[in-house]
Amino acid sequence: MDMILSVDATLSHSAWFFIVGVIIAGFLLAGFKLGQRVRAKEPPPPTPESQPHLPEGGAVHEVREERDHVEIPEGGLRPHEMQGYGNFGSTTSAHPDEVRAERESGYKPVTGPGPHPQPGAPPDAGRGAHA
Repeated sequence: MDMILSVDATLSHSAWFFIVGVIIAGFLLAGFKLGQRVRAKEPPPPTPESQPHLPEGGAVHEVREERDHVEIPEGGLRPHEMQGYGNFGSTTSAHPDEVRAERESGYKPVTGPGPHPQPGAPPDAGRGAHA
């Protein structure tokens, strides 16, 4: 009698797993079907002819320009005090070469010791392959 009850319990547990599996598979199939219906209602992808094309003169090139310096008050500015979305409405400099030379006059090439040698390295191993 115990053997029959244990088989019945095993079969009932297996039946529940089967039923739950069928329900999950049904939900997945319904989801795929719903996705197909939604996709069918969407407009088709754009054609190559409707895509943007390069201008007649070719690609647009980057323009580098020097802007006039704008003074910022000592206390700073709040966002509502800025003009032109934060660029202060600055204008292109009338003397770009002078502005660039003044800005770059403070540039100094980096000098000093090279990279530090690793601990335990020989004394002449500080600069590596570029010594």
